[in-house]
Amino acid sequence: ALEKELEDKGILVMAKGRETIAEEMPESYKDVDHVVEIVEKANLSRKVAKLRPLGVIKG
Repeated sequence: ALEKELEDKGILVMAKGRETIAEEMPESYKDVDHVVEIVEKANLSRKVAKLRPLGVIKG
């Protein structure tokens, strides 16, 4: 199940229902490294640091 898949990846999800959890599937997000590369190559920005997310709060 989705909850098990997220748990196996070290992702803790607290949500009211399955619909909300489905929004958090890793496949729902673009690879941020790929996006940063494209933006930098288009001269829209430049890399200055690499950050690691600690958590996400939605609401």
